[in-house]
Formats: sequence, C-alpha cells, structure tokens
Amino acid sequence: MAVFKFEGRTPVINEGSYIFPGATVIGDVHIGREVWVGPGAVIRADYGTIEIGDFTAVEDNVVIHARPGETTRIGKHVTLGHSCIIHTGRISDWCVIGMGSIVSDFAEVGEWAAVGEGAVVRSKQIIPPKKIAVGVPAKEVGEVSDSYISLWTEYKNNYNTFCSRYRKSLKSEDQIDQQE
Repeated sequence: MAVFKFEGRTPVINEGSYIFPGATVIGDVHIGREVWVGPGAVIRADYGTIEIGDFTAVEDNVVIHARPGETTRIGKHVTLGHSCIIHTGRISDWCVIGMGSIVSDFAEVGEWAAVGEGAVVRSKQIIPPKKIAVGVPAKEVGEVSDSYISLWTEYKNNYNTFCSRYRKSLKSEDQIDQQE
C-alpha cells in the first residue's frame, strides 16, 4: 500500500482496515474500522480532509478528494462502486454509490440512498434518504425497498469479511513462487 504523509497531514487508518497494495492514501485521511480499500483506489487529502466510516468498501479505482479546507465525509457501511468519484461530497451511512458515478462538490446522499451506475450527482444536489437516483444529471426515480436493503446488507457483510480474508490469503507472484 502507498500511504503518504503530505505537508504535515498524516493518514490515520484504524485497526482491522485493509488497504490494497496498489491503492494510494495521501494526507489528512481518516479511515474507520474494517474499511476495505481496493486496487487502484486513490484517497487524496492533500489540502482538504477525508473521513471514511467503519465497514465501508472503497472498490477498485475509486477516487476520493476534497477541496481546500473542506471535508469529504463517507459514512459507515457504504459501498463505493468501481471507478466512482467522490469530490467534497457527503455520503450518509449504508449508501450504495454505483460504478462509474460521480458525487460532486457539496452534494449530499442520504442514508440508504442508491446512486445508479454512471450517474452524476451535481454540486450541491441532495439525494434524500432511501431514494434511487440515476442519470446525468442524477434524478430520483424510485425508493429503496426492504428487499433491496436486505440484499445489500448481505453484500456489505461480504465485503466486511474482505479485510481479514485479504490479509490472510492474498499472495503476490513472488510469494506464490516461494511456496512451490
């Protein structure tokens, strides 16, 4: 993993979290317990602050950044889908942010809301709790159902096991060669 202090801003990564070796964490980043950060993710708080809550999954190639002097907040039990971008946004607990989507400056996504793949949540836009938003720009198209919550709770619990599973079982090519 590439974890960097920058101009006195030092990342704080809580016990039990897993940062993939190919991910990058820079500056004033606060990562909660049992947070899984996948390959290629970039969490860059070089002049802002980033807070990531417990049990969140930051999937492959996610980019998280914050404007100068501002804070990007990501709640607990959040799923940030592959290649999404969060820039000075506020993501509440239990949200699902779809693959390739963008949550822009000062936008807010309410608890258990879902942002569809490729959607763009514009600057200062608010997605209320338990709403589904899709499109460019993102528009509310429905409500999150109890069955969705049940299914995504199961998915999120699977990601929560990744921290210990990756720490225990992930082997590089060099390690594999040494074992044979």
